[in-house]
Amino acid sequence: MSHPIIEARRQFLQQAMGSAIAVTAGGASMLPALVHALGKIPEQLIPGKSIYDMRGTVFVDGKLASSDTYISANSLVETGSSSYVVFVIGFDAHILRENSRVKFAGKDNLEESLRLATGKLLSVFGARTGGATHTVQTTTATIGIRGTGLYIESEEDVSYACTCYGKVEIASTDDPQSKETIVSVHHDAPRYITKDGKAGGKITSAPMKNHTDEELMLIEQIVGRTPDFTSLKSYSAPRKGY
Repeated sequence: MSHPIIEARRQFLQQAMGSAIAVTAGGASMLPALVHALGKIPEQLIPGKSIYDMRGTVFVDGKLASSDTYISANSLVETGSSSYVVFVIGFDAHILRENSRVKFAGKDNLEESLRLATGKLLSVFGARTGGATHTVQTTTATIGIRGTGLYIESEEDVSYACTCYGKVEIASTDDPQSKETIVSVHHDAPRYITKDGKAGGKITSAPMKNHTDEELMLIEQIVGRTPDFTSLKSYSAPRKGY
């Protein structure tokens, strides 16, 4: 008879592997697709280093990036096809997927806002102090956050936002009546924010897609944190070979 903890781990790994395969089918095929249960937990990045991992064509502030490139709180980061970059700015961490463009704004090493002009971005944000906030913008939405995990996709006429955990304020950029406060523990309320639609109705329910708990655990780990949802699962190693 299986031990309950071992059985819980087995069930979670089966679900996680299925989720990773689904992500591959959903457009993130350049990221490692399978979870490795025996993978070493990634270490926190050393001070002064920005990039944890990258593949393909990545530009930072208009210049081709290398593993030693520094990314500031005011940088422009872009990826080409079949490319991605995993990086840290201060106590925030991000995975920018292929064919994406994100512009950050802030002071010193502290992000104050970012705008995802196009593409897909998974982010974890450290808690702000002293009333400081962070604003995320897409083509159709403005999202106010504090400390949270957030996955967004930005297309010309629609955005996708999954509050993986934490609290956010989502608002349509061109319809003040379309706004919503979301408090999420574990991907509880993904949303589409559309350009078209009636007033007050441009934010609608969406499925959880194109990102995984393993990716969230990875980017939290490289800034020295562990997401709260890991207490719900018998799993401690995000993935191997990232």
